[in-house]
Amino acid sequence: MTRAIDVLHQDEHVLVVDKPAGLLSVPTPNAQGDDLVAALARQGLPAIAVHRLDREVSGAVLFARDATTRDTLEQAFRAHAVKKTYWAMAQGRFQRANGVYKWPILEDGPNARISAVGKASETRWTVLSGHAHATELEVDLVTGRRNQIRLHFAHAGHPLVGERKYAFGRDGKVHIKSRRVALHAWHVQFPHPRTAEVVSVECPLPDDLLEVREAAQRAR
Repeated sequence: MTRAIDVLHQDEHVLVVDKPAGLLSVPTPNAQGDDLVAALARQGLPAIAVHRLDREVSGAVLFARDATTRDTLEQAFRAHAVKKTYWAMAQGRFQRANGVYKWPILEDGPNARISAVGKASETRWTVLSGHAHATELEVDLVTGRRNQIRLHFAHAGHPLVGERKYAFGRDGKVHIKSRRVALHAWHVQFPHPRTAEVVSVECPLPDDLLEVREAAQRAR
């Protein structure tokens, strides 16, 4: 049985929780294992997903508590009124303090890839700290394509630490290791679906990613 899910924000309309790595966000065909929706239901917190994180990714996930709220939040996502900010650890050193990746992404079933015929995608990043073999980043998603952050950084030659799906051999030697992809949704901000008041929720880094950060700081 999955451990209890930590609730970061709760009211009668919305719920923001801390999804642990390794847990599906929602029930997925052909994917085995527990999911966040079921885990919340067992805690007496039935909720409707309005966005999701990859199974390997941890962090803040926003849920609606009724169908009307779901529709309102989905409209907010389409209008880019929901701000999602991630912490990431990428391989290598960056030459600039910040930047934007805009390679289009083609979603193909459970997979995704960079493609000229894909949908417009935008990932903004800022360097938080540079280490000998890796770089700590804050990443803002302007669009929300499947595996967008992971794809964009791999395509740039800086796959995320722990990346196995998109880190091809040509991307170089992995100096910092992680049991899973070093990506965490640490902050979500959205207009409340009933009051329009801005709600801002933070989700601290979990222990395994704190260990990755410490390993990067120690590396020479």
